[in-house]
Amino acid sequence: MAIRALGYVVIATTKMDEWDRYLTETVGVMRADDPGDGAAHYRIDDRPFRFRIEPGPRDELLAAAYELSDAAAFERLKQAIAAAGRAVEDGSAADAATRGVRAFFRTSDPAGNGLEFYHGDSRDAVAFVSPAGVKAFVTGDMGMGHAVFAAPGFDEVHAFYTDVVGFHDTDIPRFHFSPDPADPGMGFAFMHADNGRHHSIAIGQGEVPPSRCIHLMLEMQDLADVGRCHDRMRRAGIEESATLGMHVNDQMTSFYMRTPAGFDLEIGCDPLVIDPATWVPTAHQQISEWGHVWTWQKAMTEDAA
Repeated sequence: MAIRALGYVVIATTKMDEWDRYLTETVGVMRADDPGDGAAHYRIDDRPFRFRIEPGPRDELLAAAYELSDAAAFERLKQAIAAAGRAVEDGSAADAATRGVRAFFRTSDPAGNGLEFYHGDSRDAVAFVSPAGVKAFVTGDMGMGHAVFAAPGFDEVHAFYTDVVGFHDTDIPRFHFSPDPADPGMGFAFMHADNGRHHSIAIGQGEVPPSRCIHLMLEMQDLADVGRCHDRMRRAGIEESATLGMHVNDQMTSFYMRTPAGFDLEIGCDPLVIDPATWVPTAHQQISEWGHVWTWQKAMTEDAA
């Protein structure tokens, strides 16, 4: 397998200042060096940046960027994606340098979700210092975290990620969100890269939202940092999308909050770490062991009262 991990994300926004406050004051990430092109970069570890926020006409995730193991794997993947009928655009040398990579290309999955793939990553000796006091984010070989996308044509999008890109299934559940026995449920696919993170990418059956993302996830070192981030969210008046809870499949204890782009950011800790070489896919039928009460569930309860 050649996909190492989620490396960085690119987000377009009409709210540059709001994103800056959100990331630094609430999430606790660190401002990185100014790239000099109107965008803003933010870091969570020894990679020069993990968040690239660009001014744009809409608020949306432009791309989740995944690292390939080497130049040969990079070229093979580019050819495979093109052969599958997806448009492929080579990034310029200047844009690659800005991203801190040797080469990259842009593409999308069959649902139109934005992707970048790259090889030749970079690290530096700049110490991570959180302006909010976060001790550290858990990255290393497991990368930045994970991204979750919507997939109206679920089977086609799933096949693209497994058969073309090379992700592997970790958990393939079908979740039911109502007590109606006739509810067909909603398909999900949680897929891992060549590292111990339970999933570096996931898709959920449904229409692509305007933000072009369901959620991103960052992992903190411990529950104390997660709890303090939850406090900062409350003090800032940011919408909580799901209460603190523990997922069944990856066993992460986390909460979700809304980003300025409209998709969610999951902040969690203490997840299951898998062996990607020996993992046998599961099919859990429950989202969470406890907690994770979503805003739409609260709304349904209030409407029924």
